[in-house]
Amino acid sequence: MSRTDWLNDVAEKLIPTSLGLMNVRVGGRADGPAMVFWPSLMMDGTMWRFQYEHFAATHRVVLVDSPGHGRSDALRRIIDLKQCADALVEVLDALGIDKCVLVGNSWGGMLAGVFPAYHTERTAAAVGINCTASLPTTFESVWATGLAAYLGVHARMPQLAARAARSAFAGPTAEAENPEFLAFIDVVLDNDPKSVAWALRSILIGRRDEHRLLATIPADIPVLIVAGEEDSQFPVHAVRRMADAIAGSTFRVLPHTGHLAARENPAEVNATIDAFLEACPAA
Repeated sequence: MSRTDWLNDVAEKLIPTSLGLMNVRVGGRADGPAMVFWPSLMMDGTMWRFQYEHFAATHRVVLVDSPGHGRSDALRRIIDLKQCADALVEVLDALGIDKCVLVGNSWGGMLAGVFPAYHTERTAAAVGINCTASLPTTFESVWATGLAAYLGVHARMPQLAARAARSAFAGPTAEAENPEFLAFIDVVLDNDPKSVAWALRSILIGRRDEHRLLATIPADIPVLIVAGEEDSQFPVHAVRRMADAIAGSTFRVLPHTGHLAARENPAEVNATIDAFLEACPAA
């Protein structure tokens, strides 16, 4: 199968939202419960290929291109997670989805954390992968500020972005054993550099401490938080602290896995989500 053959049965739609037109890919079982996937910064909805292939037989699957990424409108301003959550509700409304299982990696994982707090009534369950609720570290702020400034002066994504993404996303196991994943990371070169710069300033550098907000999530909403043992961006202790803030949440650590767990280690991620959903049938 080629890199895009799996998209043959997927319908693509541009949906107007408060953050501009957002591109979504919709497929799977039309009458199944809805699973919505929001990607990492610098990725688009296609990073969820292996989740789509796994869950499409049982769920209606929605793959989101986040603001400024993929085929969604360019991003030219600061945004926050509350605005992302509200835009996601607009997507759900446009697709006729009442409640969804929201699954996110990194940016998407942070959104999966706050979405049940902001929009409890729209959340069947939430899965946050490689995510944090903490303020950015000094190193993160310096690194991301420099990268955003560099990307902001380019009209096309420079090769340096792919090297920066590989450094951030790939752990030692992927570097040693997963050439397919390393090659996939080059998908970052398809994005608009100015949009990615604004997303870096918004989601990475500008993020707030969300632990108090997470503590307001009702205990009857199932939440799964997944850390990667080799995640250099959001280490296990930071992800665990996020999980600890959510009453009744489930926390898992995936060994030998870096920052893009859903794409690097899909078999373990899918099995972990399966076990979580089996334990909460209402989701």
